[in-house]
Amino acid sequence: MSTSPTIGFIGAGNMASAIIGGMLDSGFRAASIWASAPDDEHLQTIRRKFGVSVTTDNRYCAQQADVVILAVKPQIMADVCRDIAPVVQNTRPLMVSIAAGLTSSTLDEWLGGGLPLVRVMPNTPSLVGKGAAGLYANSAVSDEQKKTVESIFNSIGKALWLDDEEQLHAVTALSGSGPAYFFLMLEALEAAATEAGIEAAKARELAIQTMAGAAEMAARSEHDPAQLKRNVMSPGGTTEQAILTFEDGGMRALVEKAYKAARARSQEMAQELAEANR
Repeated sequence: MSTSPTIGFIGAGNMASAIIGGMLDSGFRAASIWASAPDDEHLQTIRRKFGVSVTTDNRYCAQQADVVILAVKPQIMADVCRDIAPVVQNTRPLMVSIAAGLTSSTLDEWLGGGLPLVRVMPNTPSLVGKGAAGLYANSAVSDEQKKTVESIFNSIGKALWLDDEEQLHAVTALSGSGPAYFFLMLEALEAAATEAGIEAAKARELAIQTMAGAAEMAARSEHDPAQLKRNVMSPGGTTEQAILTFEDGGMRALVEKAYKAARARSQEMAQELAEANR
C-alpha cells in the first residue's frame, strides 16, 4: 500500500460521514477519499461538505481504493460484497468492515476469499469525535495496513486492537452498547433531581457535566475507578450513602447481567446473519 492510500467508503451514512470528517481534521486529503451510495442527492451533499469524490457505482468506488471501508447495514452486506467481489479480487485492497455481527470469514467468503480484512466495532460517540473502537485484523493484513486503519479510527476517538475476533462481541457489549448505559444513568439522575425540585433542564445540564467531568478525570488519572470512587467518598458523607445504596441494590450484579445479555445477543445476531445469507 502507498504511504498516502486512497480510501473508498461503500456507504455514506452518518458513521461514514463522521469518519470522513475526522480523517480530514487529522490530515487526510479529501482528494484521496471516495464515497459511494445509491442516493446521488445525498452524495452531492457529502461532496459539497467534505470535498471528496463521490459515485453511485460501488464497483467504481472500490476500484479507486487502496482501502475499502464497508459502511453499509449488515442486512445488505452480502449483496454489496458479492457485487464488488470481482473488482476487489483484481485490485486486492485492504477491506475494512464496520458492520456489527459479520465475521471476517463470512465477509471474506462473500468477497471471493484471500483478502486482507479488518473488522471494526465503532460506537455512536464517534459522531462527535469521542468514539471507542475495537479492531481485529485477519492474518493477511500487514503492519502498514494496521497503522493506516488505526490512524483512520483514532481520528474519531480511540482505537484498540484485539487478538481474538470473538472479543468483538465483548467490545460490542462494552463500548458499542455502552453509551446507552450512561444515557440511562443520566435519565435516572435527571428524574431523581427533578423530583427533588431542580428544574429539569438544569438537572440534565448538571448531570451531563458531572458525567463528562468524571470521564475526563478517569482518563487523566493514574488511579483505577475504585480509587477514584473512594477519593470522592467521605466516611459518613453523602457519597458514601449513595454508593452503599447502589451496592445494597445489587448494581454490580445487574451491570454484569446486562453486559452478558448484550454480548450474548451480539453472538446470536452474528449467527443469524451468517445463516440468513448462506
